[in-house]
Formats: sequence, structure tokens, C-alpha cells
Amino acid sequence: QLSEDVERLSENPTDEGEGEMEVHEDASSVILPDSELGTTAPSLRFSKTCLKNVFSVILLFIYLLLMAVAVFLVYQTISDFREKLKHPVMSVSYKEVSFYDAPGIAFYPGKARLLSCKHHYYDHIPPLINPGQPGDIECTTQRINYTDPFTNQTMKYALVVQGPRDVKRKELVFLQFHLNGTDQDFSAIDYLLFSSFQDFINSPEKAEFMKDCESSYSSWKFSGGFRTWVKMSLVKTKEEDGSETVEFKQETSVVNYIDQRTKQRSDQLFFVVFEWKDPFIQTVQDIITANPWNTIALLCGIFLALFKAADFAKLSVKWMIKIRKRHLKRSRQVMNHIS
Repeated sequence: QLSEDVERLSENPTDEGEGEMEVHEDASSVILPDSELGTTAPSLRFSKTCLKNVFSVILLFIYLLLMAVAVFLVYQTISDFREKLKHPVMSVSYKEVSFYDAPGIAFYPGKARLLSCKHHYYDHIPPLINPGQPGDIECTTQRINYTDPFTNQTMKYALVVQGPRDVKRKELVFLQFHLNGTDQDFSAIDYLLFSSFQDFINSPEKAEFMKDCESSYSSWKFSGGFRTWVKMSLVKTKEEDGSETVEFKQETSVVNYIDQRTKQRSDQLFFVVFEWKDPFIQTVQDIITANPWNTIALLCGIFLALFKAADFAKLSVKWMIKIRKRHLKRSRQVMNHIS
């Protein structure tokens, strides 16, 4: 058989060459694509696709994190808005004025008598010439009787005096009272402050006006044998229903009065000074810091960001799926070509 084969090959050398050429051609046709596609091009495609997939996954996680932050901001914004509605903030503002509306000073002297009343300026009070003797009454005064608002039985006598007005020139009111004798161990005169003396003058029912003032304002005392300085400050409070209430804050300082009268007397002298502490009117009101329009605008922005992030995440997922399908299709094509 070997000899027959050798003879056949020797008789047909061209067939062997053609067979060898076909083998070489087939080998080249198989090996060449394998070397080109299997080593160079697929590796480059795989690295680019891998980088794109990793980048897409990272970007997707970033947008998911942003969506979580947006959801937290929505919850926090709604919680803060509800909390601010429940707890309004007290706002204090100061308004500077040159003139106050002259306050009313209501004295309850009892058996004491008003000796003198004068307006002075620039905190200058001249020395008393005849202490204990009647002097000039240069203040606007009004006497009134009314029933006690708390008992409705006791009659009360009040001496209402117009207070200082010109705060720029440091206007003050200096009053002197005299009490001839008292059965009490301590001698003092009650007084209260209300916001406007002019309102009292214009009131048709002054007795009712004083009853309302006594019910609304606090009363204080100043003692005999001393000179009492009262520095007033005005506080306006705006209520939730829109009404406005006025009250006074005062700082009181007391100085001992040295009685230089020649004879020893059993009577009592009262000296009191009323002036403004500063030219600022303090206004207090409750403010709800939660602005519904700002909250709505913030929520709209957050929801837009949420929808935008969700839309981008959806497109990113579609793009990743598309790239994955394309990569699998190319891999199948290469494998089919190699096989």
C-alpha cells in the first residue's frame, strides 16, 4: 500500500501542491481572523465597554443618592414648616421718636395734697425754695372720682397729671406732695401709668376709662421723705387678633431727702420725678417664620429634581441594557466566526 501511495503521489505532484496550498489557505483563513479579532479588537472593545458600564453604574448610584437626599429634604422641609407653625418667634423691634404721646399719671394721694408740679428740661431740677409750702402747679391736671373696679362699692379719688412728652430735650415732670399726718406706720402714695393723657381727656366716660386703666395696668408706690426718680419706657405688644396693648416698664431710684426746715414737724413730704428712659418705643409681636410660598417653591424644586433624577436613572438603565445586548451580540458574532 505504501508503494502504491508513493507511486500515486509521484504521478500527481500538482494535486499534492494544490492540497497543500488549500491547507495553507484554510489555515491562514482560520488563524488570521483569530489573531486579529481574538487578541486585538475584542480586547479593546471589551475594555471600553467595561469602562462605560462602570461609569454608568457609578453615575446611577450617584443619582440614587441624590434622590435619597431629595426625599429627606422633602420630609425635613415639611417637618420644619409644621414646627414653625406651632411655635411662632417673638420679634422685638425698636422705633426711635423725638416726641412721645404724653402719658397719663394717675395718683391716689388719699389725704395728701399736691403742693407743686412743674415741667423741667435737660434733667435740671432747681433747688426747692419753700419745701412744704404750696407752689406753682404748671401741669395739666384732672381730678376724678370713680368706683373701684374690683369691689364696685368703694369710691376712689384720683388725680390725673399729664406726663412728659419731649424726649429729645429730656423733659421731666417734678411733683411735690404734702401729708399732714397719718395713722399708718408707712406713708406712701399709689400711682399708675397709662398710655395717653389725651385719650383720657377726650373720653366721654372718664370714670369708666379710669376703671379700665386700673384693671389693665399695674400700680406702684413712692414713699414719703425721699425723692423718687421714675424712668419710663414704653412697650407695645401686638396680639394675634391684630389688637395692640401698651404697658410701661420703669426703673426707679430713690434718694433720701434732707429736711432742712427749722422746726421739727410730723408731716411728710413726697417728691417724685417722671421722665423717659430713652427715645425708643419697643414693639413686641409674634411672627410665624414659616413662609408657605417659600416652602411650596422649595418642594417644587425638590420634586423636579426627583423626577429629573428618576428620568435620568431610567435612561441610564436602558442605555446599559442596550450596551449589554450589543456586547453579547458582538461576542456571539466573534464566536460564530471563530467556530
